[in-house]
Amino acid sequence: MAKRTEFEHEMLREIYEQPEALRRTLALYLAGGELKQEMATLLAGWANRRGEILIAASGSSRHSGLFGETLLEDLCGLAVDVEYASEYCYRGASCDPRHPAVLVLSQSGETGDTLAALQEARRRGEKTLAITNSPASTMAHLADVSMPLAAGVEKAVPATKSFTCQLAALYVLALYEGVRLKQIGKRELAGHIARLRQAPDALDAQLERWSSQAQALAGKFRDAATFLYLGRGIHYAIAREGALKMKEASYVHAEGYPAGELKHGPNALVSERVPLVVLATVDRGVEASLLRYEKTLQLLRELKAQSARVIAIANADDEEIGGLAGDCIPVEPASEYLLPIFEVVPLQLFAYYMAVERGVNVDKPRNLTKAVLEA
Repeated sequence: MAKRTEFEHEMLREIYEQPEALRRTLALYLAGGELKQEMATLLAGWANRRGEILIAASGSSRHSGLFGETLLEDLCGLAVDVEYASEYCYRGASCDPRHPAVLVLSQSGETGDTLAALQEARRRGEKTLAITNSPASTMAHLADVSMPLAAGVEKAVPATKSFTCQLAALYVLALYEGVRLKQIGKRELAGHIARLRQAPDALDAQLERWSSQAQALAGKFRDAATFLYLGRGIHYAIAREGALKMKEASYVHAEGYPAGELKHGPNALVSERVPLVVLATVDRGVEASLLRYEKTLQLLRELKAQSARVIAIANADDEEIGGLAGDCIPVEPASEYLLPIFEVVPLQLFAYYMAVERGVNVDKPRNLTKAVLEA
């Protein structure tokens, strides 16, 4: 845990608990530099023989599902769809001959819409996997395979440590599937595991700095009417999650978009009272990441020309972003698939401090509960 030991709200405490929550969750599935064989055995019977997966989830869990979609496709060559859990049962797909493997994600394991989706998947004869923060939950018991998290009890309604643990569990799932499908070799696997194991310490080392920066930014942007969050590729999932955190924690409207979609309508909203949060990190060892980064640089140049107010999340060693964005939160360089964990934490802190600035009961936002009944 980071140096701070006293917290005004449970949400802030839980943000600071994320390094340790990640360590506990990774320990469930990693043994030294290897994947635990018992989990590989359980997962062997879950997969769809044509490599098709459907992810059903709601809220923050759906955003982690979007992250998982990119990982499972990039690392394993699987075909993945992400569905709103509340829509899954109404798609009229009971005669679908594909029978994809179904993955449900839920912090509580009791979310009504997601539980209904799991039950429908079972009725259709589809293999199911549940990732929840409660190994004793209904979803964990009903699914063919359960991958519990070890985030610990999360008291604040806005999900923080359960979300980052979902990202970690999905990363590990992609490694298991990649090895099973012979898409990931021993050397590559060792590199992924080493980077995952280093992530909690790297997160711990940056928390205090992010907290101070987010608090200052909240004071500066407290009167914003709307935020637009932008990200490309796997980072789009984090743009969506950052926007949701802002809405539910502070009651400030926000929307997450793929960065390339800004010009297709939303740019008309950009003004003094509608600033942007742009995810502009990069893994310079990955060609696709470099391409996304160059496109994001071009977008930032255009936004600067139109005098937009921009907060950028960028690599700490980036010498270009600072001149293009009015404000910048630096994160230490990391691999493409770990950057989302480091990006989302300062966004959680920004939402938290915006709520404090606006006098919101951040742990119990109005009209929201921790486990949502079926809609």
